[in-house]
Amino acid sequence: MTCQVEVIGKGPPLVLIHGWGMHGGVWKPLVKRLSKNYMLYIIDLPGMGHSRSVEPYHLYRLGEDVAEVIPGVSHILGWSLGGLVAQSIALSQPDRVKKLILVGSSPCFIEKPDWQDGIRRDFFLDFSLSIETDYHQTMMKFLTLQCMKAKDARQTIKLLRQSFDAKPAPSQKTLREALHILLETDLREDALKIHKPTLLIHGDRDTLAPVQAAHWMMMHLPKGVLRVISGAAHAPFLSHSEQFIESINQFLKPVENE
Repeated sequence: MTCQVEVIGKGPPLVLIHGWGMHGGVWKPLVKRLSKNYMLYIIDLPGMGHSRSVEPYHLYRLGEDVAEVIPGVSHILGWSLGGLVAQSIALSQPDRVKKLILVGSSPCFIEKPDWQDGIRRDFFLDFSLSIETDYHQTMMKFLTLQCMKAKDARQTIKLLRQSFDAKPAPSQKTLREALHILLETDLREDALKIHKPTLLIHGDRDTLAPVQAAHWMMMHLPKGVLRVISGAAHAPFLSHSEQFIESINQFLKPVENE
């Protein structure tokens, strides 16, 4: 097993998968509240945080490695790149997924001639370059901007800084390989095959995954529902945590005969 996982809380299993260049510490501001209702499985993706890297480094290998360290059937929540990993598990091992939550994610992050709901490739490349130059400064600057709308922004940023400093930075090789996944993955045709109930949580000010991509997924996923959080950007779980948690609880609430 390559994925480091922290297990905390009680209740039905909820897997948390972070985004590109980060680690499980990004969920720190939410853990206390979420762990009251769910058994959290907080993942460090391969090559990030305390998890060792893998070869070859591709999307479905990441999904396989996450699947090795989580319960047999779980709710799976993925943010950004983590959303692609969550989709890959739902596609390759659907029996392992009860419900799916995709946050600031997309089936295809990069703009293409037939896909205007992505962003320019050079935008990601510029961001990658800045991270390779100064990982911690760039990450904290990015996350600080995501927290600006939060009621307790100062405390949230403090928790994030502490949690990020507690784990090693990913290697430049891992950053490049994970970026390649974002640049080259296109799951639009596969979206029709995801039959699990899926909640899409998206900020209407997201510049890394335009909200139009979430609308596209809602229309094409057989069981997709969309919650757009007004005023939120790419990390609504940091800037609008109360609305975010409320959306999760409502979606995961057990129903009769389920």
